[in-house]
Amino acid sequence: MSDKQQPKAVVLVSGGMDSAVTLAIARAQGYACHALSVEYGQRHVSELAAAQRVAARYAVAHKTVRVDLRSIGGSALTDDIAVPEQGGEGIPVTYVPARNTIMLSIALGWAEVLGAQDIFCGVNAVDYSGYPDCRPEFIEAFERLANLATKAGVEGAKLGVHAPLIRLSKADIVRRGNELGVDFAATVSCYQADADGRACGHCDACRLRALGFADAGVADPTRYR
Repeated sequence: MSDKQQPKAVVLVSGGMDSAVTLAIARAQGYACHALSVEYGQRHVSELAAAQRVAARYAVAHKTVRVDLRSIGGSALTDDIAVPEQGGEGIPVTYVPARNTIMLSIALGWAEVLGAQDIFCGVNAVDYSGYPDCRPEFIEAFERLANLATKAGVEGAKLGVHAPLIRLSKADIVRRGNELGVDFAATVSCYQADADGRACGHCDACRLRALGFADAGVADPTRYR
């Protein structure tokens, strides 16, 4: 099937393992994918280079949009707040206020411009850090908003927001990625990765990633500093 015949989809690609698997799933489902990354002032900017690698691996169009969330702060990922080295009670300080709402809104705008009716994101509600914008209820609510708030929705195009990993464990995500040939070595998940993309091995993102590979019985290709 040529790209002209394939339905278009905007896929949020952060550079991490979850979004890489999500892109692979969207491609396997027959979508002509347009990868979207957001430079929002995150400390771990090496993930953006990883996003470029992932998009290039699948030879898909890739766009990076800049939004300055550092100007409002409020998160260990965008402010001068220490990144915790283990999970705790409640929503952690690595939660970025409104991040997924903003990213999905940008994806929605680009989807309208492209004439795409589908948006994919890699949020996960099983092995995750407890972020409120990773829950199924949020994705369902955003899909309703997308169909209410856009010209495309009002004119009868049914817009869909897909989160294919939302109910999978990290081990299941690793297994699914392996099935689809995802190059996990190209991805960066660490909240405080260095400029070369090497992980700290201690933060919540590193912990969840390492457990995923261990539980799946798959060698962890992560580069640690």
